Amino acid sequence: MSIQGVFYLIAVILLVLAALPIPARGFSLALLGAAFALLAYSWDSITAG
Repeated sequence: MSIQGVFYLIAVILLVLAALPIPARGFSLALLGAAFALLAYSWDSITAG
């Protein structure tokens, strides 16, 4: 599995956890999941140097 796939997997897990009624103190799981999804989406542009 590529690093891009790992980032997408982390994003999905975080977004599923954000949908559950689990209190997260100090940070938003949904925002963190969205950040990982954006990182995975742009990974090819970031590393194509």
